[in-house]
Amino acid sequence: MNRAPRQAPRVGLTRAAADLLRTLQSEHGPLMFHQSGGCCDGSAPMCYPAGEFLTGDSDIHLGDLEADGIDPVPFWMARDQYAYWRHTHLTVDTVPGRGSGFSLEAPTGLRFLIRSRLLTDEELASLGLL
Repeated sequence: MNRAPRQAPRVGLTRAAADLLRTLQSEHGPLMFHQSGGCCDGSAPMCYPAGEFLTGDSDIHLGDLEADGIDPVPFWMARDQYAYWRHTHLTVDTVPGRGSGFSLEAPTGLRFLIRSRLLTDEELASLGLL
């Protein structure tokens, strides 16, 4: 029986980001991320309580961030931003600093950021982008 190749993951997270998500989820319940293409804070991944940021036709669900001890965290990106990033794998990480006032990590002394790498030819093919 032939099976379709499994799609490559579009998003992932570092151990430090998973640790911060565990803390935030214990305080706020289920979470979500959205990354727009806007300036300033809008260009950073923003963490919200699940459903607090309303997504629609102008957003693309890139996948769910998964780690031990947390519920899957959906990661959304604005469609126009995705047009620039569609050939990349995104990894959510943390660095010291103050996050956006709208993102849940703002008071923690850490902020989320995106690290990216180009998708391999194999990953691109699995996503139908080759």
